[in-house]
Amino acid sequence: MSNTLHIVSYNIHKGFSAFNRLRVHELRKALEELSPDIIFLQEVQGLHQHNALRHSNWPIQPQHEFLAGTTWGAHVYGRTAIYDHGHHGNAILSRYPILRSDNHDITTHSFERRGMLHAEVALPGRSEPLHCLCVHLSLSGSGRRCQFDMLTARVAEAIPIDAPLIIAGDFNDWSNQANRFFVDRLALTEVFQPTVGRPARSFPSVLPLLRLDRIYARGSYIESAEVLHGRPWSRISDHALISARLSVDSN
Repeated sequence: MSNTLHIVSYNIHKGFSAFNRLRVHELRKALEELSPDIIFLQEVQGLHQHNALRHSNWPIQPQHEFLAGTTWGAHVYGRTAIYDHGHHGNAILSRYPILRSDNHDITTHSFERRGMLHAEVALPGRSEPLHCLCVHLSLSGSGRRCQFDMLTARVAEAIPIDAPLIIAGDFNDWSNQANRFFVDRLALTEVFQPTVGRPARSFPSVLPLLRLDRIYARGSYIESAEVLHGRPWSRISDHALISARLSVDSN
């Protein structure tokens, strides 16, 4: 028996469009219509006092709670950047219970704070959890290489080799260096690799050219993968949303 999971990853640009128009309400509606099981989000605004004053329809809740609504009953948030008027970071929303979570600072340069959010999700029919890592990596090549090492070290020390694993997020990896680390070292498969042969183009959302966003999986069968760009997604964020359907065996 297997569970088919619909997974998505999305850099939501703090709830604003590429032209800095507030789109968090459209984002919530679009996600609810898409109705995935687990959502990996980057650039999630946990608090922004200035925007709350500037926009009359700014959500009272942190963005991850607002987006989760009543659809995704389990959700966790990890701060990456903290400033005087607020903070932002990564989030994971899930239909299934989240058993535990940890947030790790993987910053390599002082000008950009980066994080790795690790959550363990209880899937129906499985005694062992699904491990989910949501990441937003450095713009710097040297920074990303350090972060690849941090990620592989975290997986090696905290996740059993036979446990199902998903690593998703904004990798900023237009030169596709991540595969050497994740495919070779951790036996992960990038979800577009079986059909396209390489990660999909996801940025900018109006006409994707760069391959920045990824979903890597282990311990599951990749049924399908697609990039959602154009409207409504191009109105919501500067990144396209990436989506995959995975079959995870029960145990």
